[in-house]
Amino acid sequence: MSGHSKWSKVKRAKGALDVKRGAIFSKFAKEISVAARVGGGDPEGNPRLRSVIEMARAQSMPNDNIDRAIKRGTGEGIDAASIEEIIYEGYAPGGVAVIVETATDNKNRTAAEMRHIFSKHDGNLATSGSVSYMFHKKGRITVPRDAISEERLFELALEAGAEELTTEEGTYVILTSHDQLYAVAEALRQASVTTDGTKFTFIPDTTVPVADEAAALQVLRLCDSLEEDGDVQNVYSNLDISDELLARLPA
Repeated sequence: MSGHSKWSKVKRAKGALDVKRGAIFSKFAKEISVAARVGGGDPEGNPRLRSVIEMARAQSMPNDNIDRAIKRGTGEGIDAASIEEIIYEGYAPGGVAVIVETATDNKNRTAAEMRHIFSKHDGNLATSGSVSYMFHKKGRITVPRDAISEERLFELALEAGAEELTTEEGTYVILTSHDQLYAVAEALRQASVTTDGTKFTFIPDTTVPVADEAAALQVLRLCDSLEEDGDVQNVYSNLDISDELLARLPA
């Protein structure tokens, strides 16, 4: 867990999540389209779609945008298009493993862009399976700490089949097995628990410490560049960097 928590902290510290609202909406739109294509356009019968719509609305994404994204995924309307989910694996400098989740309507464009970004930042795009075996796919649900007491949330999450409850700053983080994510999320919804994020995530089994300042900066710039790409939905890494070194790095 420490590696994943550290990576979340790194991303916040380096501002990688502070992107323009339009870029946020674009990522949500693709996720909504994929969820609608896979599980249908009715949020009540599609927990993945319902979850991403809730997160999009929490970021003030307009309902018109959400509706268009659903229709795009189900093949309706003038914006109908096929959005594919593709996972890329690679290595950053220092042997740091990286997993990149993308959603794209042009896999040739996306593949070329991934190769370019890895190469530009002295990384290497790897073959499928060469990195993912170092990670476990888990479900991740976040709950505001002011929404419920830790004791009550622990009780509800445990009864629903969750694996772990931790805290990160002002948020509770619930981890589940990948096949229990939506069952746990639905149990919390039935108990009127407010959540602000339900998603799959990749947790590294082991982390790679990077103590060299130049190498650490290369890794962070690679991951930042990946996250800024319009086809990228999520970036995961087994980077382990100390708070002291992180504080010394330029923004």
